[in-house]
Amino acid sequence: MARQVPRPQNFEREFIMSRVCELTGKSRQVGCNVSHANNKTKRVYLPNLQNVTLMSDGLERSFKFRVSTHGLRSVEHNGGLDNWLLKTSDEKLSLRAVKVKRELKKKQAA
Repeated sequence: MARQVPRPQNFEREFIMSRVCELTGKSRQVGCNVSHANNKTKRVYLPNLQNVTLMSDGLERSFKFRVSTHGLRSVEHNGGLDNWLLKTSDEKLSLRAVKVKRELKKKQAA
């Protein structure tokens, strides 16, 4: 029998996972390739991730994120990085994005 090691409370959020949007939490999806003969084989749908630099107006500096193109459009639609971070819950955001959100809230409180 394999011995199970207890995992930390926020195990998934401690590591930067590949192929996950840092602002929306969008990750890979699983589906099937269907042939002409209707044979089904597993496949993976990956999000279209881009390395982008987004400017924060409140903090007056820029931040690098790995964001899906859908997430990038959503950020622009909501009026920029600051508005997006303040609206979005911490569960969807990556650790780096949560740190930026905390900085932003401190700056607004001051």
